[in-house]
Amino acid sequence: MDTMTNRSALADAFLAGTQWHRARRAPLAGDASNRRYERITQSSGSTAVLMDAPPDKGENTDSFVQIARYLCDIGLSAPQILHSDPDNGFLLIEDLGDDLFARVLRADPALETPLYKAAVDALVHLHAHPAPPIERYDAPRTCALAALAYDWYVFGITGHSDTAARDTFIQRFFPLLEAVDQEPPVLIQRDFHAENLLWLPQRAGPARVGLLDFQDAMLGHPAYDLVSILQDARRDVPAPLEADMIRYFLSQTPHRQGSFARAYAVLSVQRNLRILGVFARLCLRDGKPHYVDLIPRVWTYLEASLRQPALAGLGRHLLQDLPPPSPQNLERLKNLCAHHPDR
Repeated sequence: MDTMTNRSALADAFLAGTQWHRARRAPLAGDASNRRYERITQSSGSTAVLMDAPPDKGENTDSFVQIARYLCDIGLSAPQILHSDPDNGFLLIEDLGDDLFARVLRADPALETPLYKAAVDALVHLHAHPAPPIERYDAPRTCALAALAYDWYVFGITGHSDTAARDTFIQRFFPLLEAVDQEPPVLIQRDFHAENLLWLPQRAGPARVGLLDFQDAMLGHPAYDLVSILQDARRDVPAPLEADMIRYFLSQTPHRQGSFARAYAVLSVQRNLRILGVFARLCLRDGKPHYVDLIPRVWTYLEASLRQPALAGLGRHLLQDLPPPSPQNLERLKNLCAHHPDR
């Protein structure tokens, strides 16, 4: 029995123990992970979502359940957990619909400011509550993830790994991340962006924002998820809107503008370097070349943050090390798609 057939049989067995066993199943769009999703529809029209997270591919449903319950308990709109089979990697969860921010904004661009303000409201609400006991997204971890830009992006374009340049980058960047760590941490979802947020206008206040893909949540700086949504790798966020939303966030929180701006820039650099590396890896190792098309937008965010005065020295170093995402360089990445499955 092949893997897909086996997973399908396990899913059938999981649903057989629920009231959804006769429901119709249809695939939903997945993400960059190994998880798969199906919408389950009963004859009455009631729906739920089946998450298939194969444990043998490194997926784990425990963290999704823990964070979903926490978010619901504090009044935010994560999916309710209806049934679970953690051993086999299946969850049946509440269906929050299809109105992703990105989809809603394509249909009605005039909603951009209201939706982004709602997302900021959700973050402010989240940060006002004590975080659960989860791991810290601290300087050792974040610096290593930023270095993925050297491990995969530089390697994919140049054909070699410059370990000396990578080490020098880490020595320069680590103290900046350590300074960010001094801020009391909050829960950060780490993938808080327009493809993972659902518009639920029938709900009230911060619950109008449906939350997805938060299973990798950790403790980190309050600016992190703000960077995630305002420097979205998948859609252009106008610079004036980014500035307005930062001001809107600061107007509702006790953060000082100067120190927050520095932390925001440092975390922008960290996040966008990580994304450069991950997107290159998704192409080179995992055979997903379409992520390369998103790299120029990520590079634009990176360059903008490196203009922060406190990052000027780091910026000169980075822009010497990292080849720009020219059409020729991106084509080189795509030509090596799936050529490094074991790297």
